[in-house]
Amino acid sequence: MKLIGIILIILGVLTLVYQGIRYTTQEKLIDIGPLQVTTTEKKTIPLPPILGGVAIVAGIALIFAERRKK
Repeated sequence: MKLIGIILIILGVLTLVYQGIRYTTQEKLIDIGPLQVTTTEKKTIPLPPILGGVAIVAGIALIFAERRKK
């Protein structure tokens, strides 16, 4: 439980800092024999800040729940 709580806190902080998942795709525009034209496009999957906050609170709750068991 404690390990899951720590992981949730770390993921929550990363979500608040980066505010999304960024990735790059390459697409072919023209492919005519030896002539190839590609483009690189950067895309972002936005993550709401509330998601990071919920993950941090859940992680803290799991850590405190583990301490109360002992």
